[in-house]
Amino acid sequence: MFRPLSVFWGWRFSRAKRRNRFISFISVASIAGIAIGVSALILGLSAMNGFERELENRILSVLPHGQLTTARGPVTQWQSMAARLEGSPGIVAVSPVVPLEGLLSRGNKLKAVQLQGIMPADEARVSELTPYLNGASLSMLRPGERELILGKAITDQLGLTVGDSVSLLLPAPGSEGFGSPKRHRFTLVGILSLGGQLDSVLGYTHLQDAQELKDIGDAISGFHLRVNEVLAADQLTMHAAMGMPVPFYVSSWMESQGNIYHDIQLVRTLMIVVLLLVMAVASFNIVSTLVMAVNEKKGDIAILKTMGAGPWQIRGAFVVQGMLNGITGVFIGGLLGVLLATRLSDLVAAIERVTGHRFLNPEIYFIDFIPTEFHWADLWLVTGSALVLIFLATVYPAWRAGQLLPRQLLGEA
Repeated sequence: MFRPLSVFWGWRFSRAKRRNRFISFISVASIAGIAIGVSALILGLSAMNGFERELENRILSVLPHGQLTTARGPVTQWQSMAARLEGSPGIVAVSPVVPLEGLLSRGNKLKAVQLQGIMPADEARVSELTPYLNGASLSMLRPGERELILGKAITDQLGLTVGDSVSLLLPAPGSEGFGSPKRHRFTLVGILSLGGQLDSVLGYTHLQDAQELKDIGDAISGFHLRVNEVLAADQLTMHAAMGMPVPFYVSSWMESQGNIYHDIQLVRTLMIVVLLLVMAVASFNIVSTLVMAVNEKKGDIAILKTMGAGPWQIRGAFVVQGMLNGITGVFIGGLLGVLLATRLSDLVAAIERVTGHRFLNPEIYFIDFIPTEFHWADLWLVTGSALVLIFLATVYPAWRAGQLLPRQLLGEA
């Protein structure tokens, strides 16, 4: 059976009982440090993947990717504009919208809200709200019936359940926000439960009801857009607006939620850098281990050299010894990281139940739980980087071991 001498010697050196227990301690500490660094980096990357997934699946599936708001008041004959927008490159779906800004009132409780007057069928193509409506759907909004769908945080604050009535206070049409507000009675037909900050701001009613309350006839105030490339929403929305016969203000999800995306990318980068440095420190503990191991094995090195072992064989033996320690740490850390990454959400939820402390406040963050999504590519990236660092850590002690001469070793022994 083929077994290179360097590998065999390195294996024997790593398994031999050491006379100096401090070397064993340093070796175990380096393995533990590598394992902790690898598992922490896998765990952190999985959490960042989870945040990206929730941003895409929750925020960007519910909010329009782009929005056009009329610059000169409501516009009529918007159907031809909608068809023109849908023909623009990158635009997948278009929905007309009339926003309503007012106060919801129930008893002595008030809540500021910005409702979106929408066409349910069109908005369903732009925003995937149905999975978060707990069995309801946008089609439950009927024209002329004064019905609402509200975020869960709004309904909790006002003490509303499906079927309850609530008053909407709006400025009188044409009053420009001055004068006594008018009270309009609405019925709650659905609750939107996203589990985050959007639950406290989102609300929907039928487009015709919004048009009637604003007294604008068949006109609308803008469009919601869905694009085929989320990260290019700014450019695609701007390009679509340039072909319109009337001027529009252009905005996209990047203006309202782009900071979340950039924060995720920044945290991911910083996490990789910091944890790679942690792994580098742990890996270079192997330098100390191997330096002490070389001093302990001087007699063995001298005997091997007098028997004809070359410098590269000696160097290879100590590289193998260091790599074996490193591979052990990487394996333990990788296994632990994968197990924790796939159970991170459940573990954090259990800790929250025991301690009563919430890690993410839904009034501040866009979700109220720690998400996770493990990618095999992250595992290979982390373990590969760790192994490279470990190999670099073995080079100097192994090189020094190969340069030692038998007469020097025997004279010191």
